[in-house]
Amino acid sequence: MSTENGNKKLTPVSELGEFGLIKHLTKNFSLKHRSSIKGVGDDAAVLYHQEAVTLVSTDLLIENIHFDLIYTPLKHLGYKAIVVNLSDIYAMNGEPQQITVSLGLSSRFTVEALDELYEGIYAACQRYNVDLVGGDTTSSNKGLIISITAIGTAEAENIVYRSGAKVGDLICVSGDLGAAYLGLQLLEREKEIFLADSKVKPDLEEQTHLVGRLLKPEARKDTIELLRKHRLQPTSMIDISDGLASELFHICEQSQVGCRIYEENIPIHPETHQMALRFRISPTTCALSGGEDYELLFTIDPKYRDELDDLATYGIRVIGNIVPQAEGKKLYTREEVHDLIAQGWKHF
Repeated sequence: MSTENGNKKLTPVSELGEFGLIKHLTKNFSLKHRSSIKGVGDDAAVLYHQEAVTLVSTDLLIENIHFDLIYTPLKHLGYKAIVVNLSDIYAMNGEPQQITVSLGLSSRFTVEALDELYEGIYAACQRYNVDLVGGDTTSSNKGLIISITAIGTAEAENIVYRSGAKVGDLICVSGDLGAAYLGLQLLEREKEIFLADSKVKPDLEEQTHLVGRLLKPEARKDTIELLRKHRLQPTSMIDISDGLASELFHICEQSQVGCRIYEENIPIHPETHQMALRFRISPTTCALSGGEDYELLFTIDPKYRDELDDLATYGIRVIGNIVPQAEGKKLYTREEVHDLIAQGWKHF
């Protein structure tokens, strides 16, 4: 039986049932890739990737651990849930083609709320040209749980691993860093003010960059396309989900090398710099340890230095270089040298 919220009738999920809900939520999705032979509606999706390597990445997002619905619109959440998974495929120098979406739902989520979530999922699928080919739904006593699997392809010789960095390679990043972390700090502050006095309305109009980077990030498909266009093949690559320092550690450990990065070269947006100072946090610390930027961190042969300098107008910056493992992992400031410390997101 439908309930009412103001003048709008809300539909309990139980009214549609599991298969009715899946059919309802996926009715607007159509298959675009020839490799997507069979999508939603059978026991399993059927995919065909002739002469290409298949890439698979899975992420789990749990309410009040990875997102807070007090300040996260469901449409933005759906979009972000897809994007953060596609980012992993791009970080392997691959091309995402399909996704599956599985949900754990508490009884407070109506069909209309899930329609909102799927508006974001649909927008991301359209933006990145991927097919929704399956998933699952079940009940949850822990709020909302979202599990996304992204499936992509790449030619075997074009896949980029974390383990390929060589001594002398240049260390590069796309975009700017630290903004998502400060967006989170802003929203958490506004949440506390709202909980103390619900009459106070948040004013975030001047912080669109910071809030946008947290709530609606983009995967760097454009960076991958740019590198391919200029025939630049990274030697190693990873997306920045847990902070620049943490991701550098992953590359260094798997490649058995050290690194040297320069504080003055780390790209930080002016809004990020100003807000960090207002919060009395080092802007560099936000970039190194903030996380959720979903920019690409990659290494590349130094013979391509001139080509990389030409790409600076597209937001690609050289921030350091790979050194022998014995030299450690160092951050160079204008005054001194520091051991690089990884203080990013800890999952447990």
